[in-house]
Amino acid sequence: MEEFRQVIQEPHQYARSWKKRTGQKVVGYLCTYVPEEVLYAAGMLPVRIMGSHETQDVVEPYIYSMYCPFSRDTLAQGLRGRYNYLDGLVYGHSCTHIRHTYDSWKRHIPIDYCHYVFVPSHVQSPHAQEYMVGELEKFRLSLESWTGKPISPEALGEAIQVYDQNRRLTHQLYELLKTDNPPVTGAEVMEIVLASMLMDKREHSALLERFLKGVPAQGKGEGVRLMLIGSEFDDINLVKIIEDLGGRVVIDDLCVGTRYFWNEVGDGRDPLPALAHRYLSKPLCPVKDLDERARHPHLLKLAQEYRVQGVIMLLMKFCEPHEYDTPFLKEIFAKNGIPTLALETDVTIPAGQFRTRIEAYLETLRAEVLF
Repeated sequence: MEEFRQVIQEPHQYARSWKKRTGQKVVGYLCTYVPEEVLYAAGMLPVRIMGSHETQDVVEPYIYSMYCPFSRDTLAQGLRGRYNYLDGLVYGHSCTHIRHTYDSWKRHIPIDYCHYVFVPSHVQSPHAQEYMVGELEKFRLSLESWTGKPISPEALGEAIQVYDQNRRLTHQLYELLKTDNPPVTGAEVMEIVLASMLMDKREHSALLERFLKGVPAQGKGEGVRLMLIGSEFDDINLVKIIEDLGGRVVIDDLCVGTRYFWNEVGDGRDPLPALAHRYLSKPLCPVKDLDERARHPHLLKLAQEYRVQGVIMLLMKFCEPHEYDTPFLKEIFAKNGIPTLALETDVTIPAGQFRTRIEAYLETLRAEVLF
């Protein structure tokens, strides 16, 4: 765990070291709809741009104050120069707030390369696949023009294999959480997944294989089994608070969790159409779930498969897609006997207030189990 933890605690150091060691480019990306495999096939290190969970006062001239804390926090990191080692920036179309972060970054922070991948909002459309393939082709050609080097189908196929291997290993990690007394904590799992967004996938997979082989047979202690639902939530301290109070985070629907790695691309197909299919069919965030509410049965299935006793919804302030989705999810979980708790998060969290609310929620769940 210490090697993963060090990457999380010093994310910029890892990227700088990788760049110096390899002599290759590092490209930051906003949103998990960015097809990292194309960047990796070009010999680059894709790095997820994260916030700092620190109060900031530098973004007011550049982004609206009613935009979500994550969009503002990530832009602040760029304005402060913490990502000045990046050679490029890529955005995969998702919400308006992150789009504004990308536009402001492009205009006000010096960077060599920027690209906007338009991922269809209506991913269920019969035209979405063809359109997405076209966007991936534009992305490939744009990178080739920037670097002056071709990206071959073979390189794309190899990148897909590297990423799929990492996804399979992460699935194995989550399988450990299905047991009655999991040998890993939810906080540890979050740290490992976050590290995968910052590291070379080959290096991360090697570390993860070693970690899985060394997982002890004994568990970390039983507790109230919980599911986390939200958007870009990477505040490990809150997960630790939940688990210190006797909860056990055994599954999530977060874009820094299962939505990031859940489905694979697969082998034996033309790489660009295969990539397009993977990113259009991955577990949906509310931004992409326009009419069918296809994500709701998936979330209920996860909750039942991991035998959760409660769901904590982490609603980032001003995140309209998730706020709109919340009443529907509360109703679905209530009908299936799973109580929910909604917490509104900001750049920093009110730890004392959240601790009190979570403790009361867990006591309620324990009482329901007893009676």
